[in-house]
Amino acid sequence: MGMNIQTARRRGRHRGQPMSEINVTPMVDVMLVLLIIFMVTAPLLTVGVPIDLPETKAAQIDADKEPLTISINREGKVFLMETEVPLDELVPKLMAIASSGLEERVFVRGDQGVDYGSVMQVMGRLNAAGFRRIGLVTDQQTDG
Repeated sequence: MGMNIQTARRRGRHRGQPMSEINVTPMVDVMLVLLIIFMVTAPLLTVGVPIDLPETKAAQIDADKEPLTISINREGKVFLMETEVPLDELVPKLMAIASSGLEERVFVRGDQGVDYGSVMQVMGRLNAAGFRRIGLVTDQQTDG
């Protein structure tokens, strides 16, 4: 009474049935491409100015959106976000991109090897321009 597959196909019993196997090769290909893209772009998401920040035991600040960042490297060069700007042009450019005006949060990142006076010049200009929400950025201090 048993029928083999060839006689069942000849009689038309298996013609319109869908294939029950899932082809996972395209899905694996897409996932591997996405993995490579994320591995390449993840290191680029950090702020582009290399700064050796001092360490403190202060707690991290939770921020809803990315704040405006001013960085001062070891040579005393000033960067607004990732663009180097002269100190005289810092406040006008900062005012132009500050979406909340003078209430915008501004973070100052100063290299631990930079002259203290350079950081104070930047903070003094920001304060004189009317920015009141200024924060200093440090690295989290590790015990040991």
